Amino acid sequence: MKNIYLSIALFLFSFCALVGQSYTNIESVEYDAGENRFLVSNSNSIIQRASDGTLSYFGSGSASHGMEVMNGYLFACSSGTRLKAFELDSEDEVMNLNIPSAGFLNGLTNDGNNKLWATDFSNDRIYEFDVTDVDNPTYNIVVYDTEGTPNGIVYDGSNNRLIYVTWGSNASIKAVDLDDYSVTTLTNTPYGSIDGIDEDNNGDYYIAYWQPAGVSKYDSDFSGSPTTISVPGINSPADICYAKEIDSLAIPSGGNQVLFVGFETTPVGNIVNEEYQFSMGPNPMQDKTCIQFHLEQSEVLELHIFDLNGQLVRTLIQQEMQSGWHKVMLTGIELSQGMYLIHMETPKGIITEKLQVH
Repeated sequence: MKNIYLSIALFLFSFCALVGQSYTNIESVEYDAGENRFLVSNSNSIIQRASDGTLSYFGSGSASHGMEVMNGYLFACSSGTRLKAFELDSEDEVMNLNIPSAGFLNGLTNDGNNKLWATDFSNDRIYEFDVTDVDNPTYNIVVYDTEGTPNGIVYDGSNNRLIYVTWGSNASIKAVDLDDYSVTTLTNTPYGSIDGIDEDNNGDYYIAYWQPAGVSKYDSDFSGSPTTISVPGINSPADICYAKEIDSLAIPSGGNQVLFVGFETTPVGNIVNEEYQFSMGPNPMQDKTCIQFHLEQSEVLELHIFDLNGQLVRTLIQQEMQSGWHKVMLTGIELSQGMYLIHMETPKGIITEKLQVH
């Protein structure tokens, strides 16, 4: 029996009422470990989120799409045809490179050693940049046909390749061999319009997609079924960032909020249904409480919270779900003190478990 010993805490931040700055038209999030802050592309500006949740402007620059922190700089795609660089310390813009041949620079990744790669969403291309000297950066096109509209991209140094995701229905995940720049398909997914991809500390990959809106994890070799991370409130997730230093996933959602998922190595609870490997915990309810189950095949599923009088309190899922592991976070759901029923219904039957709220 397969168990995933993963406990997740989900934090939804809506800062508009707390500070003067607010998120608008966000597309990308990047983590700056040196300052323990997240940097967020915000259309005509860049917003930084401090470790205490405070928002402020990062300098006076702007970034519209993919961003990467590397060697003391924040690099960012901007206005479709530009790659910019900002010093992390001073927050000053120090590079503004125009690429006339580009149509729409979107996803961005780096090798930690002065090379960057950007996907061109409009022209189905990938650009390679050398920023050893930010005063004199160079670039060239290394992939002229990505065999699908490219979006998010990540550097896989262990295998000397780039991995990128594509747009459209049943979107695929593809790789570029950096020895000869050949393109191969790693897997075809059941998801539509994949926007972002990033790698965690175990070499596994998280992807964010629009249809249905969600985030899933693939093993490092993209074998087997993906694990779905059910994130309440997620909407049109964009260019995600896995902050390896703090084991947290940041998800731009709906253009005006960032959702955070934190990972720990504690169990989520005991298996209470063998067929679905259904588990729930910790119980009584805590910030880390989540529901986890596995589907052998795609099926219509309903997951609800009822009170002991049989009144519906919250609908968590009511749709067809893909095969694989699924995890539903209860953090952020406010329940009064008392006992509740977690009710999961599928064509095969019903699972009901009690949830205590102190």
